[in-house]
Amino acid sequence: MRIGLITDNPGHPLLSAAAGLLRADGHGVELLDPGSPDAAVDTPADVYLLKAHTPPGLELARHLERLGAPVVNSGAATTLCQDRTLMAELAVGAGLPFAGTRTVGTLARWAAGVSLDSPVVVKSRHSRRQDLVARVDDASELGELAATWPDEPVVVQDFAPNSGWDHKLWAIGDRVFAAVRRSELSPEGRGPTLPLPRLPQGWAELTRRVGALYSLDVYGVDIIATADGSPLIVDVNAFPGVRDQPGAPEALADLALSRAKG
Repeated sequence: MRIGLITDNPGHPLLSAAAGLLRADGHGVELLDPGSPDAAVDTPADVYLLKAHTPPGLELARHLERLGAPVVNSGAATTLCQDRTLMAELAVGAGLPFAGTRTVGTLARWAAGVSLDSPVVVKSRHSRRQDLVARVDDASELGELAATWPDEPVVVQDFAPNSGWDHKLWAIGDRVFAAVRRSELSPEGRGPTLPLPRLPQGWAELTRRVGALYSLDVYGVDIIATADGSPLIVDVNAFPGVRDQPGAPEALADLALSRAKG
């Protein structure tokens, strides 16, 4: 089989480990950097793994799909997960426990006309590397944030009291991996990622429901446990890092071969 990797970072631990397994089994692995002029494809591979979420990466994925090649995740599914407004609307419509999310336009315009009476989480509407994710407790903090990101389109979520630790759930096909990480919104700031020996009952199935809803094969779901212990989804990511998870490279290699065989 020929497996293509659409990425600007071929040394990413998950991708490189999966590529090594595929090559060891005799399969061809081709690297496609969407920012390179050599990224044009005339004869598609049997399957492509879409790790680059930049506009050139998404356009390349759509081109390959038009040629009939399967892409994991599809260009459409990846694009959907970059828009937090659409992401939330779809989740709420499907009855998933997703954080209440409202779209408010640019940050400076919203900040100029709002008074805060409780903490909120402000996020860039469009998910990307180094995007905005911040907890805001009062008008002073909001003003400082708006001065730094005045023209950023944002969504706002009401802050849900929690332990300060995010549950990081990752899925590759039907396999679910999990860890906990101190949230970047906690007073101490982002902390280490630690193993999660036991996943709360029903959370793995909830993760799989997310994948089915957004038509994703490789994805991450960020969940916090609210005060009563129930799960609240705060974000969904297409093809995240899935770092340091035993069995993840094998799962990705198996998934690539499965999609290549149709």
